[in-house]
Amino acid sequence: MEGRAFRGFIMTKLVFLLEERSTKEMLNTLLPKIIPSDKFSFLCIPHEGKSNLKKSLPVKLRAWREPNVKFIIICDKDSSDCKVLKNEINKLVNSTKYSNTLIRIICTELESWYLGDLNAVSKAFSIDLTKKINKPIYQNPDVLSNAKQELRRLVPLYQPISGSKYISKYMDINKNKSKSFQVFISGVRKICSA
Repeated sequence: MEGRAFRGFIMTKLVFLLEERSTKEMLNTLLPKIIPSDKFSFLCIPHEGKSNLKKSLPVKLRAWREPNVKFIIICDKDSSDCKVLKNEINKLVNSTKYSNTLIRIICTELESWYLGDLNAVSKAFSIDLTKKINKPIYQNPDVLSNAKQELRRLVPLYQPISGSKYISKYMDINKNKSKSFQVFISGVRKICSA
């Protein structure tokens, strides 16, 4: 979706700079649920991992010439220290004119967000996970260091890209148990309401 004139004003484009393609697949389905299409368009740009994302950030942000753009950067925490990682990304961003960029860290990886909504996982893969939903391990999925492995244990057929497409169709943006997911949604809503 391109930024464009609409009823006398120029729409704001939200550009999501992402660590990986699976996040793009999830966001392409999820973002229309929260971004008002009459005021905003969005573009998701995936990278080949965290190193590639960090390397390209200052280059992309310095080269961007389009007006009315807001950037949102999303990457997995993995085994990094969340604050250290966010500070590293912030330093890269602050060297450009887009210093007000929103940075969100997924704790610990994208699959944590899916484990935060086991109803969506159940519907996406036509399996019954109702007995698992209230187990303590799924009440705070951000603390799992192996969310992808845990999701594969529940859904052996899970693959990151296709799984992201399937699960995101059913995700309830208001009931996810992942705190980092809630913080991400809150940040996007704040941008859209400003």
